[in-house]
Amino acid sequence: QNKQPSDSPLQHVIYYFNRAADLLKLDDSWRAMLTQCKRSLEVSIPTRMDDGTIRTFIGYRVQHDNTCGPFKGGIRYHPDVNLDEIKALAMLMTWKCAVVNIPFGGAKGGVVCDPKTMSPGEVERLTRRFTTEIMPIIGPEYDIPAPDVNTNEQVMAWIMDTYSMNVGYRVWSVVTGKPVGLGGSLGRREATSRGCAFAIIKAAEKLSINLKDAKIVVQGYGNVGYHLADIMHRAGARIIAVSDSRGAIYNKNGLQPRAVLLHKQETGSVVGFSQADVITNEELLTLKCDVLVPSALGGAITREIAENVQAKIVAEGANAPTTPDADEVLFRRGVLVIPDILANAGGVTVSYFEWVQGLQSFFWSEEEVNRNLENIIKSAFESVFNKAQEMNVDMRTAAYLIAVEKVTEGTHTLGIYP
Repeated sequence: QNKQPSDSPLQHVIYYFNRAADLLKLDDSWRAMLTQCKRSLEVSIPTRMDDGTIRTFIGYRVQHDNTCGPFKGGIRYHPDVNLDEIKALAMLMTWKCAVVNIPFGGAKGGVVCDPKTMSPGEVERLTRRFTTEIMPIIGPEYDIPAPDVNTNEQVMAWIMDTYSMNVGYRVWSVVTGKPVGLGGSLGRREATSRGCAFAIIKAAEKLSINLKDAKIVVQGYGNVGYHLADIMHRAGARIIAVSDSRGAIYNKNGLQPRAVLLHKQETGSVVGFSQADVITNEELLTLKCDVLVPSALGGAITREIAENVQAKIVAEGANAPTTPDADEVLFRRGVLVIPDILANAGGVTVSYFEWVQGLQSFFWSEEEVNRNLENIIKSAFESVFNKAQEMNVDMRTAAYLIAVEKVTEGTHTLGIYP
């Protein structure tokens, strides 16, 4: 019996895996194998601070499964990073890569720190030491890190440089999400948002929603939330509400995403934007709209909120923004949820393009990147939607069915060595 999980992110991912495993009739030995991570490395990172003192941070790199290709996954810097969360995100990456059919397995990394209280020099020294500590298990053919929460192009450049200095030559493809001038891919910064937009366009087609003048609500106004709002606004949709960690704003006639971003850059928050009213985060999630995009942190849509969601489509820009019991409520109420492993897979898809370009030292135009991204996301959406209809299940279960079946078949064909 697959019970409702606790609040642990790892339990959530295993719960969804088991729902797919039940339908695929996987036995306990397969379940045990696919819910264990291949490798979890914990390292200590002594770092010299600006005042001359040395602080020791804890870092992790977890590799879940590499049946379908090299390990792939971001590195986050956050005070709340813990091994349980990193394992969950590594597992999520395996299913994300499998559902969009790109040849990677899942990994994740993190350092327990608060980069907002550290100088750029301290972050650089921490990054270079962390890279050196995890270097035995990363590499362009084996495990390729990428940016995540509180890490960016600069951090990726430091990781690449540290790795390259140690091996004695420049290794472009050891990380993705690098600056374009240092082997990064055009279109990478907006890739997660663009992939999410392609998924929303397909979902709107299925539900006969005209995106011209459709009302869209975006929770979280970081990289993913802002670019998604901007892309949908340019496509003719109305962005009626957005939020960040400090609060939410609403204007029924629509907001100008760029103007809101400039206000946030000046003041540190979207709150206080002159052409909008302040509302609570709960009011934002339950506004009457066509598309709700939770792109902040996990667990935002609880069972209580799900009962009052008025969106026709929920597109998960963040990882695990909907709790499992909220998922059931949304499905029962006929809300189409585009699950995280499909909705936000644009980032890892363009990371794949960047990796391929780096290996070949042959770089593509932005039009080429976006066209290939569109083909992959729309094709994956079609597969998941058809599987959901065929099996009479929600979109998340359908996505997990496709992903788990792909990895299981691969593992079965390869066999257990020795």
